[in-house]
Amino acid sequence: MKYLVMVQGTQADYEAMRGKASETSPAWSQEELQAMFSYMGAINDDLSETGELVDGQGLAEPAQSRHVTLGGDGKAVITDGPYGETQELPAGFWVLECESLERVTEIAERVARCPQPAGAPDHPVVIRPIMDGSGDI
Repeated sequence: MKYLVMVQGTQADYEAMRGKASETSPAWSQEELQAMFSYMGAINDDLSETGELVDGQGLAEPAQSRHVTLGGDGKAVITDGPYGETQELPAGFWVLECESLERVTEIAERVARCPQPAGAPDHPVVIRPIMDGSGDI
């Protein structure tokens, strides 16, 4: 079965990775940033070797996002990001082909252990099964 695994992040997190601390996120050093990239790269390499990785991408910061809805007149209403109460959006994702929910949960737990600066907020790793096209939900 295919699964979508998403790591959440905020605009403040992206700014912290560029060295700008905020109330919620300490500034990352270049060494901490490199450790995170190396850790995620190792996960990608391992998933490629097992044949479980279908795709995976890091996403641009929330400030570059757009929220599109339809207004009462049927016309698009476009809002610059970030948006929402938490201002938390997917920061990256993997599409995985795994034998079980237990296996993809093991992978998500590994992703959640990604190195980060002391005091940085934890971010959820979300698992969503991908519908198989049969129409079953």
